[in-house]
Amino acid sequence: MQFGIGTIDLIVIVVYLVGIVGFGCWVGLRHRHRGGESKDYFLAGGTLTWPVIGLALFSTNISTLHLVSLAQEGYANGLAFGNFELMAGFTLILLALFFAPFYIRSRVATLPDFLERRYSRASRDWLAFISIVSAVFIHIGFTLYTAALVMHGLLGIPDEYLLWTIITIAGLTGIYTVIGGLIAVVTTEAIQTVVLLFGAVCVTVIALVEAGGWSGIRETLIANGELVKLTMLRSADDPAGLPWYAVLLGYPVIGIWYWCTDQTIVQRVLGAKSEDHARTGALFAGAIKILPVFILVLPGLMCYVLVLQNAFDGQAPLESKDAYAFMIERIMPTGLRGVVAAALLAAAMSTVSGALNSVATLFSYDLFQRWMPNLSERRLVLIGRCVTIVAMIVAIAWSPFIAQFESIFGMMATMICYIAPPITATFMLGVFWKGASSKGSIATLVVGFLVGVFAFVVSLSTKESMQNLHGLHDGLISLLGGGSFATTVVNVHWMVASFWLCMFCIVFHIVVSLLTPEEFTEDKASLVWPHPLDALRSPGWKGIGNYKVLSALLFGTLVLIYVILR
Repeated sequence: MQFGIGTIDLIVIVVYLVGIVGFGCWVGLRHRHRGGESKDYFLAGGTLTWPVIGLALFSTNISTLHLVSLAQEGYANGLAFGNFELMAGFTLILLALFFAPFYIRSRVATLPDFLERRYSRASRDWLAFISIVSAVFIHIGFTLYTAALVMHGLLGIPDEYLLWTIITIAGLTGIYTVIGGLIAVVTTEAIQTVVLLFGAVCVTVIALVEAGGWSGIRETLIANGELVKLTMLRSADDPAGLPWYAVLLGYPVIGIWYWCTDQTIVQRVLGAKSEDHARTGALFAGAIKILPVFILVLPGLMCYVLVLQNAFDGQAPLESKDAYAFMIERIMPTGLRGVVAAALLAAAMSTVSGALNSVATLFSYDLFQRWMPNLSERRLVLIGRCVTIVAMIVAIAWSPFIAQFESIFGMMATMICYIAPPITATFMLGVFWKGASSKGSIATLVVGFLVGVFAFVVSLSTKESMQNLHGLHDGLISLLGGGSFATTVVNVHWMVASFWLCMFCIVFHIVVSLLTPEEFTEDKASLVWPHPLDALRSPGWKGIGNYKVLSALLFGTLVLIYVILR
């Protein structure tokens, strides 16, 4: 998958890289006059406003993996995987209404810190460890690898230099992340979001014109008997493998973990100027998350339509994962190809920088400060910078191994489905049920993680690409007594498995909490909603900017899109 890159395109790429790294360093150095205090470095001094928060949330979320993989799914299966983008809006409403207020009022630096105030130190340590591992191996590792793959196709770099490409992308991102901290990260993320959206919109608009507009897409799919590709809610026998019930049951579990409890994402909210800025920023991100359905998934489908229309003189992508690059090479004019390349880099760098900063924050506040509580602010920032460099090195070392996975997006999504349930259950019960106890929390986090790891291994054993685990697959079915029931249990859809794991964790947490009740202190009471509707008692800003109005508008818009594309 190689673009026809010209001199103008290369100039655009170089100017972007120099500009974004230079700007990030300038922002970081500009804030050095504050003495390098940890709150400034890790949480931007609580100065972030809602537009920056919203743009940064979106930019950290959308990586090169999304750009390539969502277009791949659009080419192969139509709009079905757009559910991962639209459903995010619903969980961002939950973040704005129920979680963000507690995070801001408690003035926590990290989400494990919040978990300690609600439960115990043990829960904080466990979540900090899991969050650091997921940030390095999922957020950073997968992003670096896919970004390197795209740049190789774009510039025609030989495969033997893949590791050097990973090191270059990580190094450029690490420079301004180490120097500037969160303020440099979110400021560059806001710019990178604009670049990303502009590049993606250009691809979408040009492809839409080439395909004959929406009517041309519909007519072509109807003629080929594939109008179902324009729908998002599919049946169980649909080739996309993402039935509507799996989305309905499974996405809330992984969505709450990702958007409401994952440090890499929520750290932007923790740095908010006020509770209203935190809430509005989350809702703004939810509104922007509507766009990927039309600027990331739809372009892949339009590439498929253009192939059916013989727009490429009988040529087609060799593999579905090449759809985005294939189309850009053939429909984008010189100069705009460079802009799209910059957008791909923006997607990668924003995700990596956000994850690196969250790892530094987690290690410094949740682990190291426990060993050395009297450490100076300046020294704590120094530790954070060192941890950023170490995390980057570990992620670089891990990235090449991702090549062994047949479906990179599918593997990442599957991993999340088995990591998320115990964390989602612990936070949900902690925020909405005063009876949730400290022992119930740590027991659920540990046991839920172990059960999730076992279930993940079982899920791998069902994949045809994992030949060495076929014996395990058959053995598990025999262990459960054989027959259709055992086969159904072992072969359960990964999104549905996430739901059932979460239900298990909730029941387990409740049982342990009832068996080990504890005193419900005033501090803990301040972190629990006595009634869900209490979350709406805060008056908020006046007019259309009120978080209640914005939540209703976003919810209604998401429902309307589902009605249209059902």
